[in-house]
Amino acid sequence: MKKLWKILLGIGALIVGILAFSSKGGKKKFKKDLKENKKKVNAVKVKSKKIEIAKKKSKKKIAIMEKKIKVLKRKKRPTAKAKKELKEFKKKFRKRK
Repeated sequence: MKKLWKILLGIGALIVGILAFSSKGGKKKFKKDLKENKKKVNAVKVKSKKIEIAKKKSKKKIAIMEKKIKVLKRKKRPTAKAKKELKEFKKKFRKRK
């Protein structure tokens, strides 16, 4: 019986040893993948910063254009009244043949 337990224990130790050696290769790959992912994340952060800067610039341009439009709308005068007076003037003073 003791011999059987020793054999089972030896087989178990062999399996654990194989798993331990195989896990080291996985860790190296994991670290390599982790470094690559960090590089990708940094690249995305740089791009997002550039986009945010461009977004702020475009918002400023939009705000300036909105101010200009408001000023132009204030200066704009309605033409309906002038058209009405012109029609009345033509009716009164038009030469009829």
